[in-house]
Amino acid sequence: MNAGLRITAFAAALAATFGTAYGVGQSVGPLTDDETPARHDAHTEGGESGHSGHESPPAGGLQISENGYTLDLRTPRLAAGRTADLRFAIRGEDGRAVTAFRREHDKELHLIVASRDLNTYRHLHPTRAADGTWSIPVSLPRAGGYRVFADFTPEKKGAENLTLGADLAVSGTYAPRNLPAPDNTATTEGYEVKLGGALRPGAARELTLTVSRNGRPVTDLQPYLGAYGHLVALRSGDLAYLHVHPGGEPGDGSTEPGPEISFTATAPSSGTYRLFLDFKHEDKVHTAAFTVRAGGAVTGEAEGASEEAPHESSGEHGH
Repeated sequence: MNAGLRITAFAAALAATFGTAYGVGQSVGPLTDDETPARHDAHTEGGESGHSGHESPPAGGLQISENGYTLDLRTPRLAAGRTADLRFAIRGEDGRAVTAFRREHDKELHLIVASRDLNTYRHLHPTRAADGTWSIPVSLPRAGGYRVFADFTPEKKGAENLTLGADLAVSGTYAPRNLPAPDNTATTEGYEVKLGGALRPGAARELTLTVSRNGRPVTDLQPYLGAYGHLVALRSGDLAYLHVHPGGEPGDGSTEPGPEISFTATAPSSGTYRLFLDFKHEDKVHTAAFTVRAGGAVTGEAEGASEEAPHESSGEHGH
């Protein structure tokens, strides 16, 4: 993550709600699954998002093709509960697979997989073969519609960061679930994370996430993807993808390794969003998830949701 934070939208048509290693090897980031509650356009490095008043940042990632690049998802279907390779390529205007990428946040490409109901979330770092094919083993726990987001910047003069999205079908017995109710506290694998602040449509606002364990603040967070926290926001309805970056970075002389992680975020519109915070402690990446409403403070009331579904985080983190 880079200093200075901003929410950049890259989104995809996920109809539910709000939500590399080079050469050989694979890396898997945070996931969210059944057990526990569990962030890229051109990443800006200044303090705020650069949008003022009611001007909303563009929602990215809703397209499979943009600026001459196309996400070619070669694995459009998976079976629920089974591990299989997810394979894809990024193709340029000439139809050839792109093989040169700029490293951002320690990786050449960030892959996000989210269910349309935003109860399952994966932040993955696949392997790129010499021919430009990316792959990574993945297991998704439930049947239904998913969206795959590829966040990358081509290694080409003047190229901008892009987030492209494609639909993924997961077969099996489908049981729809509601979006978890709004809350300002999330628990994951023994950690408690509190969310302070509020999303505002078209206006930059600070979000502060505070990490504790066993009632004590965690003050020795480890860097993960170049920062102490990584935040992704997905908008309910179309799953517009917003990648938010923290306001500082490890080693800058002012950013502390917890317990607070701050971000500046601008919501592209009013509505409900699902936030996924990845943080690393004791050599393991954890993911905490929150449901929030843009245009109002985060509350612990279960408004608008008749049933709160558990957030899925399987903890398959690898690098």
